Amino acid sequence: MTDPVTTPAPSSASVWEDFVDIFTSPSAVFDRRREGQFGMALVILAVLTGILAFALHNGLAPVMDAVIAKQQAAIMAKNPAITQEQLSSMSSMMEKTSQFGAVIFVPIFTAIGALLIWLIGKFVDTKMAFAPAMMIATYSGVPRVLQTVVTALQGLFMAPESITGPGSVSIGPARFLPATASPGLEAALNNLDVFVIWTFVLMAIGIAVVARVPMKRAAITAGLVWLVTLLPSLYQAISAG
Repeated sequence: MTDPVTTPAPSSASVWEDFVDIFTSPSAVFDRRREGQFGMALVILAVLTGILAFALHNGLAPVMDAVIAKQQAAIMAKNPAITQEQLSSMSSMMEKTSQFGAVIFVPIFTAIGALLIWLIGKFVDTKMAFAPAMMIATYSGVPRVLQTVVTALQGLFMAPESITGPGSVSIGPARFLPATASPGLEAALNNLDVFVIWTFVLMAIGIAVVARVPMKRAAITAGLVWLVTLLPSLYQAISAG
């Protein structure tokens, strides 16, 4: 009589170990969380992002100021009758949102990413339940924490006049655009930043592991999610320009 063959259970690990392993062995993270455990990781990610946005405000402020200045110029071009008081009020709201909005916006954007993974997966045969899609969207967003730190460091050490918007601190092709480049081109190239690409590479790995599909099909799914998430910022940039 032979002993029954048993399948070893995935190794357990804390969320903090997941946050380390996502940089070194992402497949292992997605495999042990494949049932869709994402709640604590999402809470920590949102709170950590919010703390960094507040603590690194001095470094992030020059980038935010450049964004506000561009938006004010676009608003004034379309509505010359707007008052300086109204512009100042809008600027104040945007600054507060950049500092304190992460706790709200991180879960919202994560849920949007998960919804796209779930929906697009139905069409390209990488189907999964919504909870695993939320898990993938959560852990693939961890590199954004590092992006916040890198952006803040640049804001602290770069000459203020050299920071003309997010593109000027991008780790990607948008960094080399002139200040007069079209908003649409800048928005498109901002989405080729190293951290953005890193996020979607992790997403593809997660989809391949959870849906048990070839990496090529998972990459197509992640690429389509990237394309869909690009469209709103591209439309907004073109409209503003």
